[in-house]
Amino acid sequence: MTVGRTPRGALVLLAATQLLLILDTAIVNVALPSVGEDLGAGATGLSWVANAYLITFGGLLLLGGRAADLLGHRRVFLAGLGLLAVASAVGALAPDAGVLVAARAAQGLGAALAAAAAFALLLVLFPDGPARHKALGAFAAMGGLGGVLGTVLGGVLTDLLGWRSTLWLNVLAALLLGALALRVIAESATGGSGLDLAGALTGTGGLGLVAYALVGAAENGWVSAPTIGAGAGGLALLAAFAVVETRSTRPLVPPAVLARPALRRANALSALAQMTLFPMFFLVSIYLQSVLGYAPLGGGLGLLPLSLVVVAVAPQTGRLIFRLGVTRTMTLGFALLCAGTLWLALALTPDGSFLTTVLAPSLLLGAALPLVMVTTNVAATAEAAPEETGLASGLVNTSQQFGSVLGLAVLVAVATTGTESATAAARTDGFRAALLVGAVFAAAATMISVRLRLPTPTPAPPRRGRVAEPR
Repeated sequence: MTVGRTPRGALVLLAATQLLLILDTAIVNVALPSVGEDLGAGATGLSWVANAYLITFGGLLLLGGRAADLLGHRRVFLAGLGLLAVASAVGALAPDAGVLVAARAAQGLGAALAAAAAFALLLVLFPDGPARHKALGAFAAMGGLGGVLGTVLGGVLTDLLGWRSTLWLNVLAALLLGALALRVIAESATGGSGLDLAGALTGTGGLGLVAYALVGAAENGWVSAPTIGAGAGGLALLAAFAVVETRSTRPLVPPAVLARPALRRANALSALAQMTLFPMFFLVSIYLQSVLGYAPLGGGLGLLPLSLVVVAVAPQTGRLIFRLGVTRTMTLGFALLCAGTLWLALALTPDGSFLTTVLAPSLLLGAALPLVMVTTNVAATAEAAPEETGLASGLVNTSQQFGSVLGLAVLVAVATTGTESATAAARTDGFRAALLVGAVFAAAATMISVRLRLPTPTPAPPRRGRVAEPR
């Protein structure tokens, strides 16, 4: 793999892609009330405008990563961006909610291809070590910034130009990123031929049904027929997937890869991190609006200090890893995540203010986020061979996506259980209980991270075309 004029151009491209994909989730969520008014969609239809994207995104990340290894990273990256642009344009022109939901599902497929290929490209372009740590820090910074920027842009664009403008923004951004990719990234050699079709069908079908069950659990309850049926079907397909992979000559996920203890533990830690972080963003925004009376735009801006800390700390994470090592830095990050979530939970009051309840703990959480995200990504990809970069990308991205969906389903259920009362005190109690559960997830991750042991890297001889550490 070679790059164009400078590795900085490739890193800017990949980080911008990460920003776009995170931003897309938040920006459309803010526009949902306007979508409902324009298309006459009820609450259920609106929920699927968001959920269709999450399900296809989460279910197809693994397939996208493996396709990138087999077909070429840049080729799959461009295909994902192209599909994202076309689907966004269809959504922007949608005459009714049904077409919009279908377009959002196609957007999720495009995002899965682009996200998995982008992360794989980063692993190929930047060798394991300080250069990769800095690149992953840029990814973490863009992820933290994307959620808040999406909330702010969603409010501004919807107010000024209407909800359809949020989708046209995707079209323009995807086309720009695709044009840039043609200039700064060359195609990689493919890692083989022949896709494990049975594994692809059972794996993506199982992941998609599990995602459907988790998303539906927040709406229908954990013991509802749709949730139980989809969950059971998904688990059955995943069991079939495990059997298929042991017998396939070209498995989608080689069993030998999953046999690596460090990889399994790192992916579990990636999921636990998102089970705390993703719902926290959602719960804080809702608390600011439903309890403290902030407007939607104000609820999004309330997360801006956290995001600024993420952007400031993320570039320094590589230096901290150099001094403390990956495992110690990870444990520190999870400990800060646990402390910040616990502090936030105990600080919430029905008559508080942003300055007295949210600001200080959110700054601590902003410092924890890049430490956790960078180190778990480093650990999850440390053993990936060049022909496994897409696979490693798909695995860790799938872990993070499902951690987000599972965490949101669990914590929202906790926040709404027993809070039928519309009083601010009842809602605050629900948010506090949910955040305490999130702190438990972070505490469990802290204890698990202490036991993580990464393999000692074997120095590789210099190769032409390797990317030097950016300065």
